Amino acid sequence: MRSGTVRLALPSKGQLGESTLQFFKACGLSINKTNPRQYTASIPALPEVEVFFQRSADIPRAVSQGDMDLGITGMDTLQEHRLEADANVTMLREFLGYGGCSLVVAVPLEWNIQNAAQLATLASERGGLRVATKFPNQTQQFLDGHGVAPVKIVLASGALEAMPTIGSADFISDLTATGTTLRDNHLRALDDGEILYSEASLVANPDAVRNAAAVQRVARRLLELFEGYLAGDSRYLVFANMRGESAEAVADRLFTQSNLGGLTGPTIAPIYSRLPSAAGHWFSVSVVVQNKSLYDAIQQLRSIGGSGVVVTPITYIFDEYPASCQRLDALIAGKEPIA
Repeated sequence: MRSGTVRLALPSKGQLGESTLQFFKACGLSINKTNPRQYTASIPALPEVEVFFQRSADIPRAVSQGDMDLGITGMDTLQEHRLEADANVTMLREFLGYGGCSLVVAVPLEWNIQNAAQLATLASERGGLRVATKFPNQTQQFLDGHGVAPVKIVLASGALEAMPTIGSADFISDLTATGTTLRDNHLRALDDGEILYSEASLVANPDAVRNAAAVQRVARRLLELFEGYLAGDSRYLVFANMRGESAEAVADRLFTQSNLGGLTGPTIAPIYSRLPSAAGHWFSVSVVVQNKSLYDAIQQLRSIGGSGVVVTPITYIFDEYPASCQRLDALIAGKEPIA
């Protein structure tokens, strides 16, 4: 911390940078960046925060050294930094729901190699192989663990997929989201070649978290909003009208269906109507359902007499005090190890 502000590092470029801006906006934390070439910004909802845009690969080091208090980066770059240095950086919340990709070992299709054991055999037969990567530490650790040796690490910063074709390396270790670029360049990931699955994550300097009240407040607020948004974004709130002798009778019918249990249970309330068509016992039912189960939930509602179904998205769900905030409190109290 400097000058009473909390320094937050965000990815400056690429898909991760754009997705981070969108994620913060969805969480009610729009970032005010007046000049697209500017490397600082503010968050009106968090006036004590000063945003710095940096390369994702540089963020773990900046946080570890104390230049930044908090940061958003991928698990891939965080793990690489941890392996190359005595990192003073801790994970506050992994898997923020975007930036998903895998660090994989990929080989030329013409090799007809399926797994790491076959790659180890080939490396031994040829007396060594060259692997191009931006992640030398994780790659070396993976290859050592699978007995692939001898191997020479070729550091690269550009498009790795072309390097086997031009002869700069024999195979690669790189990030992939869909595998399309690998296939387009006649490469395939080994069946057991995933080194790490990565998503955007919130990291912190543990000294700043333990010693600066402003950092604690900001970290806790970020975690609460992140958790609330992530919980709500994956669900819908569904309303329906149902006939029944009582609220209990309606609840009994709902509980026979697998997708209508809600978070704790459905909410059921009597409907008061002047319409003759609404004569009898009518109840309004509201239930939270998973996005992926929406269609099935609607069919289940209809099957037990539901009508007038209305579906609305959920912005946030604030449940009990989230586990990530509990870990933050433990870190502040010195009861949680740096991890």
